[in-house]
Amino acid sequence: MNVQEAGDAARYHHTGDSEPTGYVMTDGGELYLERGVCENVANNLRERGHIVKRGGDFGGYQAILFDSENSVYHAASEMRKDGQAQAY
Repeated sequence: MNVQEAGDAARYHHTGDSEPTGYVMTDGGELYLERGVCENVANNLRERGHIVKRGGDFGGYQAILFDSENSVYHAASEMRKDGQAQAY
């Protein structure tokens, strides 16, 4: 994927992980999927025992990637939020 495709790809977020603060996960947590993850994938995850939910806040993203081989900057901006990426 290029830098824009990577930012636009459907995301997931897992909650309820064990933490270094001492919290220990006991129920497997919950897996939140964006709309872009097809229902077949969601169903397959459920069949494997995951607690799957839809939606959630998946953050924001602007990125600038420098291609040193071609000395070119590539910029990408999040489709989920307002913003822009600029490079010169």
